Amino acid sequence: VKTWLLVFRSFMIISEEDKGFGPIFEEQPINTIYPEESLEGKVSLNCRARASPFPVYKWRMNNGDVDLTSDRYSMVGGNLVINNPDKQKDAGIYYCLASNNYGMVRSTEATLSFGYLDPFPPEERPEVRVKEGKGMVLLCDPPYHFPDDLSYRWLLNEFPVFITMDKRRFVSQTNGNLYIANVEASDKGNYSCFVSSPSITKSVFSKFIPLIPIPERTTKPYPADIVVQFKDVYALMGQNVTLECFALGNPVPDIRWRKVLEPMPSTAEISTSGAVLKIFNIQLEDEGIYECEAENIRGKDKHQARIYVQAFPEWVEHINDTEVDIGSDLYWPCVATGKPIPTIRWLKNGYAYHKGELRLYDVTFENAGMYQCIAENTYGAIYANAELKILALAPTFEMNPMKKKILAAKGGRVIIECKPKAAPKPKFSWSKGTEWLVNSSRILIWEDGSLEINNITRNDGGIYTCFAENNRGKANSTGTLVITDPTRIILAPINADITVGENATMQCAASFDPALDLTFVWSFNGYVIDFNKENIHYQRNFMLDSNGELLIRNAQLKHAGRYTCTAQTIVDNSSASADLVVRGPPGPPGGLRIEDIRATSVALTWSRGSDNHSPISKYTIQTKTILSDDWKDAKTDPPIIEGNMEAARAVDLIPWMEYEFRVVATNTLGRGEPSIPSNRIKTDGAAPNVAPSDVGGGGGRNRELTITWAPLSREYHYGNNFGYIVAFKPFDGEEWKKVTVTNPDTGRYVHKDETMSPSTAFQVKVKAFNNKGDGPYSLVAVINSAQDAPSEAPTEVGAKVLSSSEISVHWEHVLEKIVESYQIRYWAAHDKEEAANRVQVTSQEYSARLENLLPDTQYFIEVGACNSAGCGPPSDMIEAFTKKAPPSQPPRIISSVRSGSRYIITWDHVVALSNESTVTGYKVLYRPDGQHDGKLYSTHKHSIEVPIPRDGEYVVEVRAHSDGGDGVVSQVKISGNIFLIPNLGYFSYFSLFAN
Repeated sequence: VKTWLLVFRSFMIISEEDKGFGPIFEEQPINTIYPEESLEGKVSLNCRARASPFPVYKWRMNNGDVDLTSDRYSMVGGNLVINNPDKQKDAGIYYCLASNNYGMVRSTEATLSFGYLDPFPPEERPEVRVKEGKGMVLLCDPPYHFPDDLSYRWLLNEFPVFITMDKRRFVSQTNGNLYIANVEASDKGNYSCFVSSPSITKSVFSKFIPLIPIPERTTKPYPADIVVQFKDVYALMGQNVTLECFALGNPVPDIRWRKVLEPMPSTAEISTSGAVLKIFNIQLEDEGIYECEAENIRGKDKHQARIYVQAFPEWVEHINDTEVDIGSDLYWPCVATGKPIPTIRWLKNGYAYHKGELRLYDVTFENAGMYQCIAENTYGAIYANAELKILALAPTFEMNPMKKKILAAKGGRVIIECKPKAAPKPKFSWSKGTEWLVNSSRILIWEDGSLEINNITRNDGGIYTCFAENNRGKANSTGTLVITDPTRIILAPINADITVGENATMQCAASFDPALDLTFVWSFNGYVIDFNKENIHYQRNFMLDSNGELLIRNAQLKHAGRYTCTAQTIVDNSSASADLVVRGPPGPPGGLRIEDIRATSVALTWSRGSDNHSPISKYTIQTKTILSDDWKDAKTDPPIIEGNMEAARAVDLIPWMEYEFRVVATNTLGRGEPSIPSNRIKTDGAAPNVAPSDVGGGGGRNRELTITWAPLSREYHYGNNFGYIVAFKPFDGEEWKKVTVTNPDTGRYVHKDETMSPSTAFQVKVKAFNNKGDGPYSLVAVINSAQDAPSEAPTEVGAKVLSSSEISVHWEHVLEKIVESYQIRYWAAHDKEEAANRVQVTSQEYSARLENLLPDTQYFIEVGACNSAGCGPPSDMIEAFTKKAPPSQPPRIISSVRSGSRYIITWDHVVALSNESTVTGYKVLYRPDGQHDGKLYSTHKHSIEVPIPRDGEYVVEVRAHSDGGDGVVSQVKISGNIFLIPNLGYFSYFSLFAN
């Protein structure tokens, strides 16, 4: 049985005041699993308690004492250490006892178990042959083990290659089996079941099982068949619950989960494959029947089972340390809830004492001790511990003497407490000075010793003494009663009536005893106003003495109600109240209902809300559709909805549109808050009444008539199955040809007819339709059918290689007037023609540049004339070779030397590689730093002179030039600032920024 500890309290026996206490557990043994193969050689069960004096510990196993004199056992504090644990001798249920001279307590029970996971049998596993498309199961058959908390995975061919679960493959964590919904050729391989025990951190794996899929010419589909089925589950509240459901089938079935007749728990999660349902932190309301459904195109299968949610014991009320007088009675409540309902039993000083409700009568010292209340059901137990002290002592006021000075207001009431510590309970008597007091119409001595005086007068002031006496002795205590002037409200708040946004003042003044301090407390509808939090609307007037005036600023509807002023001293108080009425716009109407839904109107009814003290003059109905998030005023019947009405129709609505409605009330002070929006409804459908606009078209490919229009927006669909009817005929024809376009979002139709002449004029019109009927036709438009594609090919096609990545192509125009553009197709010799790139230019162009080509590569090129009907025949194909790539090495700048008014920049010659173009010269760009443009120089030398910058810095860029293009750039910064550097009797000037 699993046991939990809620609280531990000490229970003791005390006859006089005592500083000691019985044991209180701080640590208790827990269920422990010791791996049989462990090399540690010992196991420890913990037990620790605090007590005064220190506790003595002993242990019991299976209700027998543990022999602590044996070498197999040792104690470390209260912890029991078992050396070289033996399953036959040491497995069992343990608990710890802690005791001192105040009593003994017993710990929760803990089970010591021995965990093991045997290896798989050494025998080889037979191969499995399965036809492709069929489902299959590989059995794991795990070896003997404890505990039963194994996790399963499957190896494929070798460690550590594990199978990844998906919608087709599933590994059950209930039995370890591998399920494949339908076998594929890729499933061929050797499989091994890999089993792990987290409790003893050990893993083993089976012999490999060869899986051989048998090829099928055609794989036949078959319906879903659930082979992994979850059973009825009993779960503890707060636990995580896992349900498995997997089906074989071809194609792979989809798996869906639901809770029968109820929504799924909010904490439920479904795995990506759908085969696992997890419910986290399950609660009592999650109990019920759960269903998984597997379905593919050939059929479906269902499985249901119930989850029963049980509950571990939980305290409703538990015992605490208690002191009772000797000879008195004690009822000690101990109540727990759970499912099943827990039973209650009691221990006293570690031994069985009682079952059920505990009542003690006429207690004696024998009843003192350490008590434990245990609530337990099928799933475990909880312990509540407490100490019972029996008190027996003469009355004493040492810990709780009477107040030396008691204040009371004239005309009021006072209670003078007398609470000595005594056991058994003492008898009480009172005196004022030398006069003994007895109960009267004004004076009452309570059973607990307190003295009550009503209708106090000045003569009641004086010295009062309380006397307490029991069978163990007597004592007394004295205090002085001082009479003060009463507190009275002399200026009470009065009722006020204001409008939202105005200010209101609540007056309040009081008389009081000048020897005391007076404070004012304001409350609103019974709740004290916190001026620190409510300082925006509430303020107090501190300028007036003995005045607690309240200012309510910018009053809102929520500030209407009863305000109470309380003037108080430490002795008494006085209160007065007034009501504040705040008039404002109406509150929200309630009970909004939508009825009699038609295509363009609905009936609304509602109930009037609060008028906030100003009569409602009218109502406004507002609507919101799926087309916008904004609320808009609706047209209504009647057009003006009077304030005494609670029903109207919203009219001129859009047919077949989803609407939400709300109602807003208005009075002379403004428009109020809207009602809660209605549920979303959809108006009935109607035939369209709007024609498509912008009807036109033309162009397109050869033998095509392209008709276009502007699609109608959703608000004009007016019904389901919305589409368009397109009508067209030759310009001089008589019979209209009609086609239906069912896509409501399209605005284009292409009619193909091989007999259609190019550039023929047609009349076209379009109308909308839905399931309720047809709308009106649009205006008739005149368009032309597509022209023919060009029939001639461009001539005189030639190519000029510009560099390693660019070729310029040129051609002669065709003579046809229907050409709109030219298309250049090109592809590398090592590519297929289908992968050709295209460049399109206008019909006015005679050439085009091909860019981003590969260096040193043969390209094929052809040119064709095009229009909207397509491209004509291509020209004769030509060839061109790009040049080798430009040099990849940048020039290495050797020096940047100032000479008079110029800089001399020098660099090393760049030598091209075998696959690069030969260097023919160098380009030098001289530009201001931070800009891209400058002066460009060309040279065949390895140096150049540039002027010294007048302002700021300049950058000199140097790159090699070749037939293949420009190479990589090197750069150096120069400026007018110089360093003067001596060099063998003459000076060289180097730029501050030279590289």
